[in-house]
Amino acid sequence: MNALYAEWTKLRTLPATIWLLAGTAATTVALSTLTIATASCHAAACGQDPGRITLTGTDIGQAVIAVLAVLAIGDEYGTGMIRSSLAAVPGRLSLLAAKLAAMTGLVLAASAVAVGASVIIGLLILPGHGFTPAHGFELGSAGELAGPFRMVVYLTLIAALSLGVATVVRDSAAAIGVVLGLLYLFPVAAGMVRDHALQRLLEQIGPMSAGLDAQATSGLRSLPLTPWQGLGVVAAWAAAALLLGGLALRVRDA
Repeated sequence: MNALYAEWTKLRTLPATIWLLAGTAATTVALSTLTIATASCHAAACGQDPGRITLTGTDIGQAVIAVLAVLAIGDEYGTGMIRSSLAAVPGRLSLLAAKLAAMTGLVLAASAVAVGASVIIGLLILPGHGFTPAHGFELGSAGELAGPFRMVVYLTLIAALSLGVATVVRDSAAAIGVVLGLLYLFPVAAGMVRDHALQRLLEQIGPMSAGLDAQATSGLRSLPLTPWQGLGVVAAWAAAALLLGGLALRVRDA
């Protein structure tokens, strides 16, 4: 508990934390609002998923969250403060667990605000653009609200993945590059290959391409993975990164 309180104090007193959390909410809501405002559905079957439209902002918001999570430990390695942290908390895994709990708590709250605001904007605007029960969309139903819940979980998992990578890499700039590469490389590679089986495999194993399937609320059979399976892939990436981070923290000198 003392380690957790210490990590919470570090995070809440750093100006970068507040700005990045605000940036996460602002970029997520802004991009979602722009996408919502330009979407329309006037045909009998327009083929658009209002869940994906409403949550488009998370595509860019996740990058800000990744930066925030990397800095939670990367800055300490950069300034040498990690030595003081390890002296105060000799149990290295306890230190990492405390950082993880404090970071994911903040990200969970910020993600809930950003996603919730995007959903409210969608509920206000999309019905006027043709997304109505007459077209098969029941905005605000339990099925439609499952997507926002999954996306809050997804963004929190991205924070955990980023923290694990930063613990292994130890350099903030390099860790940000690695995390963003993991997120955006798989979709780019999938778009470049012509082999359908390889393309589908890349979409299934990439943390971003699999995780963003969690946005979907319709047309689920056409997805490479179900929304919950996609979240499972991201959880596996996050667990692997944290496992490697924990091992690196234990066996290497500060």
